[in-house]
Amino acid sequence: MNFDLLISGGITATPNGIAEADVGVIGGRIAAVGALGDAKAPEVFDAKGLHVLPGVMDTQVHFREPGNEHKEDLETGSRAAVLGGVTGVFEMPNTSPPTTTRAAIEDKLARAKNRMHCDYAFYAGATPQNVGALADLERMPGVCGVKAFLGSSTGTLLLSHPDDILAALRSGKRRVSVHSEDEDRLEARMDQRIRDDVRSHPVWRDVETARASTERVIGLARKAGRRLHILHTTTAEELPLIAAARDLVTMETTPQHLTLAAPECYERLGTYAQMNPPIRDARHRDALWKAVNQGLVDVIGSDHAPHTRDEKDKVYPDTPSGMPGVQTLATILLDHVNAGRMTLERFVDLTSAGAARIFGIASKGRISLGFDADFTIVDLKKKRKIENSWIASRCGWTPFDGMTTTGWPVATIVRGKIVMRDHSLILASQGAPLRFVETLQSEN
Repeated sequence: MNFDLLISGGITATPNGIAEADVGVIGGRIAAVGALGDAKAPEVFDAKGLHVLPGVMDTQVHFREPGNEHKEDLETGSRAAVLGGVTGVFEMPNTSPPTTTRAAIEDKLARAKNRMHCDYAFYAGATPQNVGALADLERMPGVCGVKAFLGSSTGTLLLSHPDDILAALRSGKRRVSVHSEDEDRLEARMDQRIRDDVRSHPVWRDVETARASTERVIGLARKAGRRLHILHTTTAEELPLIAAARDLVTMETTPQHLTLAAPECYERLGTYAQMNPPIRDARHRDALWKAVNQGLVDVIGSDHAPHTRDEKDKVYPDTPSGMPGVQTLATILLDHVNAGRMTLERFVDLTSAGAARIFGIASKGRISLGFDADFTIVDLKKKRKIENSWIASRCGWTPFDGMTTTGWPVATIVRGKIVMRDHSLILASQGAPLRFVETLQSEN
């Protein structure tokens, strides 16, 4: 047997379990899995002692292009992604201008071509003005679906009135992803923000702000008969609502909400811990871990949302919400695997198989014959300190600076091409648009 790439001797995560197996790649796709001792290939990756996992996908990143390239752009964001073991990303629409038209989507796809290092797809942002066009926008190749901000956050996108939300849910068929906070309650509670005290951030954007919004949007999704995805879920109170609507509703949480807790993170990091929805106290973190282990959480996304130090160093509440995370997503979660908080099988489901399943990503999410040869190869025993100095994001910092984690990606392979090895980018600009089962006809 002759292959383009042979990954030999690794402990490989396949649908049949996690066990030693070689993987042969031809034409960017998986051509063989098993004992391939007699196989030949011009490129052989010796994975002995390493785990070969399906490529990690980060289904919530903000790469800030166009409009805010001083924080990040598609090249730097995707460079951070592959350095962190991520093979594919869903990029958010709250850019400037926002990604709300066919022209804006085509512009992003043109900007990404020959510049992004991982595979990619872009969200179409929902507004009161474009709800009638969403059904067409979501069918465009390279589009991962529709994103609606039900509460205001970074950028200008907002879809807060129930009639507008319902109209968006009735326009189209693919799963709609939402930032779920109640805008009216946010506006009514602005007096809860205490100047120069970021600890008041989760007081202002309180539990009820999230719970009420999630209850309302689930009801509207039920009325519209539309599949719904709740992004960066943060509260214990939302979980029973989601559990009662599993025929329609999926959910995400983030490494930040599983790792950090108030008030400690605000006292230690200040405004660098500020994000929307906010980091809450340990009661909610514990509830999210329970949801992870009970199977309620479908995916974990980083919500990579970089801002410069100058912006973060302003006085709260004049500071932007968000933090980088795509480069640290995998190692933070692998550290939790090593600590016994989740199994490696659950890691695979939350970072690759789950995303492919709920969003219908074609040929991604598992190490199986015919699937794209996307791999995140990890050393589960490797210890390394996270440092601001090697963060590839243009913002140049991470909330996890100084944290030592166990479990690190040592190679990122995108459609059979090794793009990262030993924490260095070795092959640039290999990214291509992700393909989706529901839009394959649109490609023809």
